[in-house]
Amino acid sequence: MNPLARKLRTFDYFSIGFGTMVGVGWLVLMDDWLGRGGPWGAALGFLIGAILLLPVCYVYGRLVMAVPDAGGEIAYTARVFPAGISFFTGWIMILSYLIVCPWEGIAIGKIVAYLLPGLNRIELYQLGGKPVFLPHLIIGLGCTAAIVYVNWRGVRMSATLQSWMTAAMLVLFVVFTACGLAKGNIQNTWPAFSHSSWVSILLVLQIVPYYLAGFESIGKCAEEAGPRFRPRGFFRAIIAAMLVAAAFYCIIILSVSYAYPWRQLVQHPFATAFALQNAVHSAWVVNLVLFAALLSLIKTFNGNFLAASRLLFALGRKQMASSTLGRVHPENRTPTGAVWATGALTAAGVCLGSAILVPITEVGALASACGWLAACAAYFYIEPRKRERLWAITGATVATALIGIKLLWFVPGHFTGVEWMAFALWIGAGIIVRQQAMNANSASHAVAARVSVVKS
Repeated sequence: MNPLARKLRTFDYFSIGFGTMVGVGWLVLMDDWLGRGGPWGAALGFLIGAILLLPVCYVYGRLVMAVPDAGGEIAYTARVFPAGISFFTGWIMILSYLIVCPWEGIAIGKIVAYLLPGLNRIELYQLGGKPVFLPHLIIGLGCTAAIVYVNWRGVRMSATLQSWMTAAMLVLFVVFTACGLAKGNIQNTWPAFSHSSWVSILLVLQIVPYYLAGFESIGKCAEEAGPRFRPRGFFRAIIAAMLVAAAFYCIIILSVSYAYPWRQLVQHPFATAFALQNAVHSAWVVNLVLFAALLSLIKTFNGNFLAASRLLFALGRKQMASSTLGRVHPENRTPTGAVWATGALTAAGVCLGSAILVPITEVGALASACGWLAACAAYFYIEPRKRERLWAITGATVATALIGIKLLWFVPGHFTGVEWMAFALWIGAGIIVRQQAMNANSASHAVAARVSVVKS
């Protein structure tokens, strides 16, 4: 089998991690964040979430250095657990990345339609009470096709796109954040919380795993590191991605609520752009925000697509799923089968429309936490040193708590019927995929045995 191309550098890995973590939620869902926690509740929720996740980041950094495998959690858990646990850990992590891809495809249509309201026409159908417009669908599917092509063509092209989008978005973020802080007022941030302080923070903390998930995507591209890349760079890229992403979220939340009274912002679907426009009293800042959002969208789409396709590739390579997923293009050295499969699933998700936007954040948060728990458990058994095992136990405790606040019925913001249904459907699909792979492997072994008998 052809190996994957080895062309990635340290900043490429940082941009993959950060780019996968920070999408366009800060633009299209700011009203939801402020409604959950208020400005200080939302900012504290992200800050506390990042601090709690640092032990998990540490564990992943150590695991990627020790096991630089495209399978990530699949490879880590395979070292110490049965194949079934390894498969379902990878399958759940695929969900955490894969559902972000149609999210971004849908979001780009919403952003473009904000600039060109005429695109909100030619309604094709409704799902979950939300209309799906033909122009939105065309834009989302066109963006999906472009991402598929970039990832099929080569990892160097994909990494270059990721790095440039990340750098440009961070520069624009500094510019429009400075504008909001220069024109705002601290009184706009009061009251500090939308509910009581602890409930506000908890409601935001529940979705933080979704928005801070992605640092572990760095490990999915570990096999594609350049010849001069040092393994320590994986660890540094993971920690840097987490710290920068947490700072980004906290600053943007406080900047937006500082620029305009946050109680009024919860009524606007593009609260970030609305707040900065009213603070600066100019449309150019809105265009700047939307341009930064488009860059952010593209890099998040690309980063999650990279991670999802590598996990599918790992399943195919290990014969835990169709062997077609494990094929590598002989010239581009990219996982062709997995790339096309990820593209097809993304296109199907885009057709579901914006009704999936908020519910998938809840499912994605649970899926990420499940993968983190499995990785920390694997590290506990792989690493015999007490200090390292303490890191693993701490990370596993955090992951378990994050799972608990989504599943326990008495915790505000727990799973609803829709989210349970989505998660159950994905697990059911995994059972089917695994059974088909096992049947195919059994048939292949039976054929090989018969050939061996005939030859003898």
